[in-house]
Amino acid sequence: MTTTTPATRKPRLAINFRQYGILAALVVIIVLFQILTNGRLLLPGNVNNLIQQNAYVLILAVGMVVVIIAGHIDLSVGSVVAMVGAVSAIATNVWGFPWWASVLLALLVGALVGAWQGFWVAFVGIPAFIVTLAGMLIFRGLTLVLLTGGTISGLPDEFTAIGAGWLPGFLGELGGRDVLTLGLGLLTSVALVVQQLRSRATLRRLELPRETLTQLWLKNGIAVVAIMWLAWLLSGYSGTPIILIILAVLILLYTFMLNQTVFGRHVYAIGGNLFAAMMSGVKTKWVNFYVFVNMGVLAGLAGVVSTARAGGAVASAGQNYELDAIAAVFIGGAAVQGGIGTVVGAIVGGLVMGVLNMGLSILSVDAAWQMTIKGLVLLLAVAFDIFNKRRSGGR
Repeated sequence: MTTTTPATRKPRLAINFRQYGILAALVVIIVLFQILTNGRLLLPGNVNNLIQQNAYVLILAVGMVVVIIAGHIDLSVGSVVAMVGAVSAIATNVWGFPWWASVLLALLVGALVGAWQGFWVAFVGIPAFIVTLAGMLIFRGLTLVLLTGGTISGLPDEFTAIGAGWLPGFLGELGGRDVLTLGLGLLTSVALVVQQLRSRATLRRLELPRETLTQLWLKNGIAVVAIMWLAWLLSGYSGTPIILIILAVLILLYTFMLNQTVFGRHVYAIGGNLFAAMMSGVKTKWVNFYVFVNMGVLAGLAGVVSTARAGGAVASAGQNYELDAIAAVFIGGAAVQGGIGTVVGAIVGGLVMGVLNMGLSILSVDAAWQMTIKGLVLLLAVAFDIFNKRRSGGR
């Protein structure tokens, strides 16, 4: 009697129901609001606004997912966004910095803020919840000091274009559609398919678990359709938003960082089992320190984008941004205890929040009910995560 040995079985990758579940939820929400708004949700102008208006939360979510994977939380990012926005506006309008120097200064200030908080968390041992709660108050107060309760407007066009501008359509139009935007969509689609095929070939060569070809082509087919549909809509409006290019670069960079670098694996290791990571020789203090430095830099970038989008710095900027970013990460499938999460999941979670905001606004739903609905969505997302973990035996 012969038995099948493990060596003869073809390794297959189990379907990640958490990630596919949130993607399905996003599609359902889009279809629902498209019906309820009589097709207004997916008008080209609304799609463009969805990207530009939610860019800040998507940028913050990219940094926040790294923080949460490492087992921490950051409540200060909204205040950091406001303070960095004030610094960049002052540097441009008061100190006479060129717009690009103001952007670099904003990123530097964000890094210093992250280093400040990372020091207390990593080397002093104060819980991140307490450190960043204090940071929320400190940096909000410094924003009020910098702006003296007022606003700074009249920023140069090059600066405001970061959050509210589009790539110049230097390739012209074809049938009323921006050729550059369509070309970028096609290029992105091809690059995605090639990358997925190469990744699967590598897994096959190493005899590691992988998707079936049917799963691979189905997933890529849906992704390509979504990319080209987005490019088609944007090409008929004003073209490709500059912030969309920034977001694409961040998604690629941080997905690579978390999945393909030593630092990324150490972040997952710390969040999954801190003691085991320490015993394995991971320099946990320095990893935690750089996690917060990274969050500070991205909060600085979000501050620039938010200020550019608004056309000026205001003391009330960044209100509840930290809650939106945290909600996006948890809705996107990150584990509350740490150790689990993806950049793509956080982006999808941020889009869920963005579509909810836009759809409810188009329907003229009261702001109080909007907050209630978003809170329920967050609660259900975390409950779904916990249910999945219990169902899989805590794995």
